Amino acid sequence: MEKDEIHLRRLPATAPWGQHADSEFHGVDFLPEDLSEAPEEAGMKVNKKYSCLPAEEKGIHIINIRAIEDIGYDQHESTLLNSLSKNPDADCKYGLYFRDGKRKVDYILVYHYKRSSAGRTLARRAQQNDACVRSTKHDQPLPGKGVQLEMGESEPHMDYHEDDKRFRREEYEGNLVEAGLELERDEDTKIHGIGFVKIHAPWNVLCREAEFLKLKMPTKKMYQINQTHGLLKKINSVIQKITEPIQPKVAEHKPQTVKRLSYPFSREKQHLFDLSDKDTFFDSKTRSTIVYEILKRTTCTKAKYSMGITSLLANGVYSAAYPLHDGDYEGENVEPNDRKLLCEEWASYGVFYKYQPIDLVRKYFGEKIGLYFAWLGVYTQMLIPASIVGIIVFLYGCATVDENIPSMEMCDQRNNITMCPLCDKTCSYWKMSSACATARASHLFDNPATVFFSVFMALWAATFMEHWKRKQMRLNYRWDLTGFEEEEEAVKDHPRAEYEAKVLEKSLRKEHKHKETDKEKLTWKDRFPAYLTNFVGIIFMVGLTFAIVFGVIIYRISTAAALAISSTPSGRSSVRVTVTATAVIINLVVIIILDEVYGCIARWLTQIEVPKTDKNFEERLIFKAFLLKFVNAYTPIFYVAFFKGRFVGRPGDYVYIFHSFRMEECAPGGCLMELCIQLSIIMLGKQLIQNNLFEIGIPKMKKFIRYLKLKRRRSLDHEEHMKKKQRYEVDYNLEPFAGLTPEYMEMIIQFGFVTLFVASFPLAPLFALLNNIIEIRLDAKKFVTELRRPVAVRAKDIGIWYNILRGIGKLAVIINAFVISFTSDFIPRLVYLYMYSENGTMHGFVNHTLSSFNVSDFQAGTAPNDPLDLGYEVQICRYKDYREPPWSENKYDISKDFWAVLAARLAFVIVFQNLVMFMSEFVDWIIPDIPKDISQQIHKEKVLMVEVFMREEQGKLQMLETWNDKDKKKGENCNNHSPRLSRSCSGSLSSCHSYPLDV
Repeated sequence: MEKDEIHLRRLPATAPWGQHADSEFHGVDFLPEDLSEAPEEAGMKVNKKYSCLPAEEKGIHIINIRAIEDIGYDQHESTLLNSLSKNPDADCKYGLYFRDGKRKVDYILVYHYKRSSAGRTLARRAQQNDACVRSTKHDQPLPGKGVQLEMGESEPHMDYHEDDKRFRREEYEGNLVEAGLELERDEDTKIHGIGFVKIHAPWNVLCREAEFLKLKMPTKKMYQINQTHGLLKKINSVIQKITEPIQPKVAEHKPQTVKRLSYPFSREKQHLFDLSDKDTFFDSKTRSTIVYEILKRTTCTKAKYSMGITSLLANGVYSAAYPLHDGDYEGENVEPNDRKLLCEEWASYGVFYKYQPIDLVRKYFGEKIGLYFAWLGVYTQMLIPASIVGIIVFLYGCATVDENIPSMEMCDQRNNITMCPLCDKTCSYWKMSSACATARASHLFDNPATVFFSVFMALWAATFMEHWKRKQMRLNYRWDLTGFEEEEEAVKDHPRAEYEAKVLEKSLRKEHKHKETDKEKLTWKDRFPAYLTNFVGIIFMVGLTFAIVFGVIIYRISTAAALAISSTPSGRSSVRVTVTATAVIINLVVIIILDEVYGCIARWLTQIEVPKTDKNFEERLIFKAFLLKFVNAYTPIFYVAFFKGRFVGRPGDYVYIFHSFRMEECAPGGCLMELCIQLSIIMLGKQLIQNNLFEIGIPKMKKFIRYLKLKRRRSLDHEEHMKKKQRYEVDYNLEPFAGLTPEYMEMIIQFGFVTLFVASFPLAPLFALLNNIIEIRLDAKKFVTELRRPVAVRAKDIGIWYNILRGIGKLAVIINAFVISFTSDFIPRLVYLYMYSENGTMHGFVNHTLSSFNVSDFQAGTAPNDPLDLGYEVQICRYKDYREPPWSENKYDISKDFWAVLAARLAFVIVFQNLVMFMSEFVDWIIPDIPKDISQQIHKEKVLMVEVFMREEQGKLQMLETWNDKDKKKGENCNNHSPRLSRSCSGSLSSCHSYPLDV
């Protein structure tokens, strides 16, 4: 062949399909001349699955690309050939459809592959006139300049693992084709070394699987939804007009007056369903769910060991599997789609004041994710009244702070109360009036209104749970999830990838020893090392949390002693505030770091257990993660609320840690103010840093890193660089969906902050509300723009999270009872007011709570180094406790006042707990779980469905009676004629009676 000659060759029709797939022309799908003669056992249906040529094309020309280069054609002039044909990417809507532009891509499988050094040329995708594919710069030209290439040559041998993965993929994809799916491969992508398999489910497969999964689909029958009448109708219309500006502008969110009757899909009863448009009868969410069920069910058998899609993903045969997003959500000339609509009306901070389009979220992402956002929306709405009441309680404290007698007595310098030193040696005596600011601030949160607010929040939690149950039932009715238990049981039994891999490993090990094995499963003996590791690991992590809190306590004590040495009075007066603030910040940093660490450890501990199903895995992961994160977040708060200042001792007989550090005391106004500071900083810092900055920053960082990697690997081919990516390439670069556990977890921890210690921080609901307004849009933006589209999962409730919420709600009653009783001064004030006050007022309360100490009774080496720091010699100092005075016979013993206050505190806990529990249960009982109108609609649906089937049966009976009458008439006519006609009539009669009932 001459140098400037373009060599063309035509493949013969007799060449077996797939023979040339391993030749030097990698990335090109070759077709025989006669497509009808292609063998079916090749694993792919050539005429539909992998071809990119039109059906009328009978062959393909192979062009010697080297010869074209030699005559002066280069890559920058490739647009000349491309201009001769229509852009194939536009035909298939840039990856949303197969290359024929008709079959929708329902699912994507991604795999890594390695090319030989001789086959690095990424050929164009064949289309009309050989010019429909995207060009890619090849690393080396095809060998044999001017020499005909032998098509029988196979590519150099890959390593064993790559061959094994390729064989598994071929077998698995062949099994998918046998299951009825249609496939199309694309290795000619901008992401080098990545191949994509596009999957399409045809109509017959969708119908078959919908019947198998018992999917409820809308029928032709429509019925009127019961509407309110009279006054309620007017009220509803007024509310709709008022709330119209905050309603999302989506069709699914408009109030409906009619509803289609739904029924589990059946191929035998297709006449019941509206099949006028088969392309939209199954939406993209349902189609991807059906394909995913087939992927999980289809196996790749090697010998007798099963390898489903989960195992193939775990073993690296495929690197990813995901459904596609509906299209782009931003840019010019973007076709309208649900993703774009969600981005505009839901995943935007500019619509933070609007309701969520929950029905559209469910339509796009599925019921499970829809329920999460519905729950988050209900929780956020319920925080509005709680925030309003919390603000009122806080304002009440601000308004009455100047009328609070105990704080006025503490701030009155005329009282001249000298307090005992806060630490040994370095600390000196101090005036109680120096703690005036702390005492006044404590009243903002420690006042009678906080008791009312604690009761209110307990009832609020019960009302919230009941309101959510009713909302959940409304969604179940609207989304046709009533009677869902059967389908749920059918879906949850698929083994996880790791479980199948572990069973396979066990089977291979036994087979190697005994050569014969039965069907294996993991027993408790196989999991015992994992169970032991889980127990030891959780105990260690809890102990680590306690150790860190203990370390912060040591820091507080030592820092307080160090700052007390300061010679400036202003430095000494701000010691308590400085120590508290810095210690809380340290706690916050540690909590945030350990939160991430504990999340990874909980997942690892769950993985080594190898749970069989995804449901088991999720429940065990939730339990471990919640336990570790609950302990991590609340241990410092529990310490301040219930342990600080409880085991201090007294002057002259203090309790020491390591014989060096004296246990810290509460401020004269109590520890409630410090608890408020601790709770507010941890809650706000955790929400701001962890829930918002991390959720925004980490995905952006990961996306930027992936972009840099792809840019480094991207070809320098200018034309390829300028081409628009396919939809599946863009989605591959998104972050994989990791489940809803992290989203629920942060909200459950926040729910604990709002309810558990609300008596000490009435503004907690307000800050939670502000956070959730941002959180909803942040999560929405993440789901729509940052994550691959998750597989839609059907669910009728939020699962184990509901039980956790109920548990936290009941625990909140107990904790708030103890906070009011033991942490605040509410009970001591009541005891003093009704038992010890001489004039029925709070005058003298501060003096009543202080005990006296003779400074001569200090232990050796513990007295202040500068006893004259106040300018006078101190004989008696005061400390907060109920003890006998030094002039008593039993000096420094616990006084009877202590026991009176303790008895009152315990009595309050019992009364408060039982009263609030009873009120909560009453709220639970008085509010029905199912709204009355929904119950009526469900009953109406059942009646209508029975009517539909009764009419259908009556129609069949009438048809049979008509046929019988005709047969009788024919029989009478036959009796009056010849025997020959009689035989023909009897044959006709028998054929009528044998006609099937379901015609």
